[in-house]
Amino acid sequence: MELLKPGSLQHNGENMLAFLLHAASSPKFMKDAHQAKQESTEQKKAIFFDILGKYMVVYPQRLATMFHNSIIFQSLLIWGTSLLMGGRPGLMSFGISCLSIILTLIFSIFLPVVVAFALPHICPFPVPFVGNPWLVIGLFGSPALLGAFIGQHFGFILLKRHIQEVYSRTKPGLTGNTMDYIVGLEAERWIFKSGFVQWLIVLIVGTYLKVGASYIALIWLVSPAFAYGLMEATLTPVRSPKQLKVFTLVLALAVPVMSSAGLFIRLVDVMVGSIVRADRNPGGLPDWLGNVVVAVAIAIVVSFTFVYLLSYVHISGAKKTLLSVLCAFFGLALVLVSSGIVPAFTEDIARSVNVVHVVDTTRTNDGNTEPLSYVSLFSNMPGKLTQELMDLRGEEFSCGKNMTTDFVTFTVKYGCRSYKGSSTGWSKSEVPVLHVESDSATDDARRTVVSVDTKSSTRWSLAINMQEIDDFTVQVESDKLVQLGGKSEVDGWHTIQFAGGKNAPTKFQLTLFWSSKATQASPKEANAEDPPLLVKLRTDVNRVTPMVETVLEKLPRWCAAFGKSTSPYTLAFLTALPVNI
Repeated sequence: MELLKPGSLQHNGENMLAFLLHAASSPKFMKDAHQAKQESTEQKKAIFFDILGKYMVVYPQRLATMFHNSIIFQSLLIWGTSLLMGGRPGLMSFGISCLSIILTLIFSIFLPVVVAFALPHICPFPVPFVGNPWLVIGLFGSPALLGAFIGQHFGFILLKRHIQEVYSRTKPGLTGNTMDYIVGLEAERWIFKSGFVQWLIVLIVGTYLKVGASYIALIWLVSPAFAYGLMEATLTPVRSPKQLKVFTLVLALAVPVMSSAGLFIRLVDVMVGSIVRADRNPGGLPDWLGNVVVAVAIAIVVSFTFVYLLSYVHISGAKKTLLSVLCAFFGLALVLVSSGIVPAFTEDIARSVNVVHVVDTTRTNDGNTEPLSYVSLFSNMPGKLTQELMDLRGEEFSCGKNMTTDFVTFTVKYGCRSYKGSSTGWSKSEVPVLHVESDSATDDARRTVVSVDTKSSTRWSLAINMQEIDDFTVQVESDKLVQLGGKSEVDGWHTIQFAGGKNAPTKFQLTLFWSSKATQASPKEANAEDPPLLVKLRTDVNRVTPMVETVLEKLPRWCAAFGKSTSPYTLAFLTALPVNI
C-alpha cells in the first residue's frame, strides 16, 4: 500500500471512467448483442482447460458434443455386448457393481457430514479451516475416503457372494482357497469397472445439458477404460481372472490426475473462501451449513475419483493400514483445530468484523423520542463473537439473536451491542429526515411525495416496500435519478444504493405510486411497537466515533474491519416512514 500514489490511482480512475462512458454509450454493443441473439450460441461456445497450469486446451462446443456422443455410443455398445455375452450372471454382477457406486457415494457423504455438524460444538469457530484450508484433507477428506471404502467394500462383499454362487454351478472344480481367491479377483475387476459406469453417466448428463466441464468425465472415463482394455481385458470368459496390475492403475490415472487435480483443489479453495461470506444477513444461516457444503463437495470428489484406486485394496493386505492412516490424519486435524494450535484466522486471513456506531431514529418520527444510539458489532462470517469479546471486556457488550438491526441492505440476525459512550461522536443535526410533502388520492391511484434529506451524508441506502407501492421515482431538482418502471424486489423490498463525492446532492424527492392492492396497516399494527414500514433509509458517515475507535483498537489482531459493498460506514443513521403515514 505504501507504494501506491494517489496521483497514479486518480490517473487510472480517470482513464477507466472515460472508457466506461464511451463504451456504455456506444451503439455497437446493442447491435452486437442483438446479432448474438440471432446466431447459434453453440457455434461460438468453446471448451477450454489447462494442464498443470502450463498448457491450454481449447476446442469448440460443437466438436465436443460430437466427440462426447461418439464416446457415449461406443461405451454403451461395448457394455451392451459384454452384458449380452455374460447373460443373467453378468447382468446381476453389473447391477451389484452399480449398487456399490451408490453405497460408495452415500457412505462417503455421511461420515464427513457428521464431522461437519460436530465441528461448531468442539471448535472455537464453526469453520476452523478458513486460515488453513489444507486442514480439510484431514477433517473431511479422510472421513470421505474412509466412507467411500466402507461403501465400496459392502458392494465388494455382495459381488463375491453372487460370483461364488455362479462359480459353484459353472466351475465345480474350484474349491476352498482357490475358489475364494478367484472370486475375489473377479469381484475386484467388477468394482474397477464400476468406475466406468459412474463417469459414463456423468458424461451423458453433462453432454445432454451442454456443460462445459463434461471434459472431466470424458478424461476419467476414457483413460482408465483404455488402460484396462490394454492391460487387463480378456478375450474369452473361459479364462480365469488375474489380479489387476499396479501399472494399469498408474496408466489409468496419470492423465486424469494431471488434468483435473488442480481444478479440484481450486474448487475446494474457492468454496472455503465463499462460505465465510455467503451469509447475506449476519447470523441468519446455521453455523454448520458452510461445513456441510464443503464436506459434501469433498465427498463427491473423493468417491468419484478414488473408485479405481480403492478397488485394489479389498483383496490386498492394505486395509488395516489404510484405516489406520485415515484415522490418524483425521485425529491429528481434529486435535489441531479443537485445541487452537492451528488458528482459524490469522493476520493475513482475518475474520471480517464490522464495528458500527448506530443512531436509530426509526421510532422518532413524532419528534418526542430521543434517538436510540449504540455500537453494533457483527460479522458476516459464521460463528458467535465469543472470542472477540474476550478482548473487549469492560466495554459492556451484550450478544444474542435478539440484537437484530435492520441496516436496510441487510439485517443483522446475530450481533453484539454496547450503549457505553454511544451519546458522543454525533449530533442531531446529522440525523436524516423523511418528510411527507403531499399525499393525494384520485380515482386512479394514490400518490405520495416524500422529501429526503440525508444531511451531511453522500452515501445512503433507501428501501421501498413493494407490497404497498407499485412504482416510484427519485429526482434531484428537475433531474430524475430513478425513472418509472423496471422495479425489482428482494423479500418485498426494492433497494437503492447511492454514493457521491464531496459535492454530491443531499436532498432528493421521492414520489410513491401506491398499489391498488395496498394492505395498509390495521390500527392494531399501527400502534404496535414495530409497525409495518413503507420506506427505510440508512445514511453513512465515514467517521470513527470515540467508542468505535476504542473497540477497533481492542479487537484481536486476527480481526479486520472489513465489509461488503452493502455494509455501512463506522457511523450510520437509520430512519423510516411507517405504512400509515
